[in-house]
Amino acid sequence: MMARRTTQHQTRVGPTSPSGRRAGPLDVDALLADRRTGIIVCCGSGGVGKTTTSAALALRAAEQGRKVVVLTIDPARRLAQSMGIEALDNTPRPVQDVAGDGRLDAMMLDMKRTFDEVVESQASPEKAQQILANPFYVALSSSFAGTQEYMAMEKLGQIHRDSKTSESYDLIVVDTPPSRSALDFLDAPERLSSFLDGRFVRLLMAPARGPAKLMTAGFSLITNALTKVLGAQFLKDLQTFVSALDTVFGGFRQRAQQTYSLLQADGTAFLVVAAPEPDALREAAYFVERLSEDGMPLAGLIVNRASPAAESTLPAEEALSGVGRLRRDGGGSVAAGLLRLHADQVQLVERERKLRDRFAAAHPQVPTAVVPALAGDVHDLDGLRRIGDLLAAAGRT
Repeated sequence: MMARRTTQHQTRVGPTSPSGRRAGPLDVDALLADRRTGIIVCCGSGGVGKTTTSAALALRAAEQGRKVVVLTIDPARRLAQSMGIEALDNTPRPVQDVAGDGRLDAMMLDMKRTFDEVVESQASPEKAQQILANPFYVALSSSFAGTQEYMAMEKLGQIHRDSKTSESYDLIVVDTPPSRSALDFLDAPERLSSFLDGRFVRLLMAPARGPAKLMTAGFSLITNALTKVLGAQFLKDLQTFVSALDTVFGGFRQRAQQTYSLLQADGTAFLVVAAPEPDALREAAYFVERLSEDGMPLAGLIVNRASPAAESTLPAEEALSGVGRLRRDGGGSVAAGLLRLHADQVQLVERERKLRDRFAAAHPQVPTAVVPALAGDVHDLDGLRRIGDLLAAAGRT
């Protein structure tokens, strides 16, 4: 089982607040400029701008001179479109028109291809071909619950190991799936270990693991019964697959545990991304608490798409009072409509502020960056640069 730290992990950026005091704003530029930061993991619920935030952070870091790869696990195609790439796959693709001396590549996790790469790297060509053609392997690598999280761990570890030897990247930005399952990859090593060490799996692997004496009368009775129920070919395919898991994925289990430790290391920073809405901030609280429980280094919270403050300082109550007077006087419908819109905007901004204050009161140690909503969608590098500028500006306020 994974060892978990029992102490509260300090945030990466900005001071950890003493009791009763809130952390300062999240200084994104300091995080990106710190060459000790080698991995940034963006997590949060769906629909909060997490993919765009990941891409904007990666682009800003590259344009500040870093060698960056952004890995998206979210199946959305927005990342490729905003970076001018026709399609993303399991191979890093260079992003063109990056300013400065840095470099930016982008890729999207291909769960099946990553699984195949594990097999091909761990087995002989003949053995690998046998495994890849096995029907149980095909089902597991394509659609089995949790496989995406296992392969996310594998791909992250693979990129990090390659970067250490080739110095190809000095920063990896990971965009996680859009739900609480985004943190399931933290459990991947433990889940895989439990599966491989399960009683039924050990039973099926017994013939491959030991001498003929293991084939006792009791074991023969079990396999004969399974053969009658499942069929001889089905049982043979299953035993072949389970044997392959034991020989091939023992190495994966070890590497997954190493990646888990890497995520706890000082070179990693987790960013929780949320929207200024009750459900999204509740999810953000879950992420913060889970990361703290697992001893993962939390850098801070990014609140996306915050409503901009009204240009006028007229309080909402006075605006609504003016609406009432105009209606009683039987005129000024346009003015009344404008006052109503102003009151709605002021009230919305105040509701969002109270939600953020409530989160900060419950999690005072978490630095926060608040990014205002843009008028339109982000669909190119200029849009990503604009998001990066807003993230940086939030750290200076």
